[in-house]
Amino acid sequence: MTVLSRLLGKRPESREALRPLWLRVVEIAREKRWYAELGVADTVPGRFDAVTLVLALVMIRLDRDKDQDRALVEAAARLTELFVDDMDGQLRQSGVGDLVVGKRMGRLVSVLGGRIGALREALPTGPFGMTAVLERNMTLTDKADPVALANAVLTLHRRIDAASASELMAGTFAR
Repeated sequence: MTVLSRLLGKRPESREALRPLWLRVVEIAREKRWYAELGVADTVPGRFDAVTLVLALVMIRLDRDKDQDRALVEAAARLTELFVDDMDGQLRQSGVGDLVVGKRMGRLVSVLGGRIGALREALPTGPFGMTAVLERNMTLTDKADPVALANAVLTLHRRIDAASASELMAGTFAR
């Protein structure tokens, strides 16, 4: 453990405990159906949109029960850290220099926050409201079916929402 992490009280092991959850988020976002059937663009921006979409749904679920289980607040923070670590690594692998990574990371985290807010508002409105949010926030192909995509997102939301906290943490939800 580094001196800085000891001072800030962040335990690396608490993040590692959430790695199965993070890996499940990425696994769902990489499912071929999003791209081949529903029209999410199979590009770097499209894949980022899929990851942030699934992650936002999980974050909304964690937020739902935060008052009953305070550990979910820490879980959401640690999950965000895993997202940041992964995106930071992706940017660096794609050749983005150290001076620019921080700015880009700030924008990516802001995008995630915006997605969480937009989805939180759209979820109660059903397919119509969700379609509008997805058309504004997702990189889609010309052949995309926004209504089918909205229905798929709502189905995924119901599956995530039905998962217990232990299923979420273990990354065994929505199978």
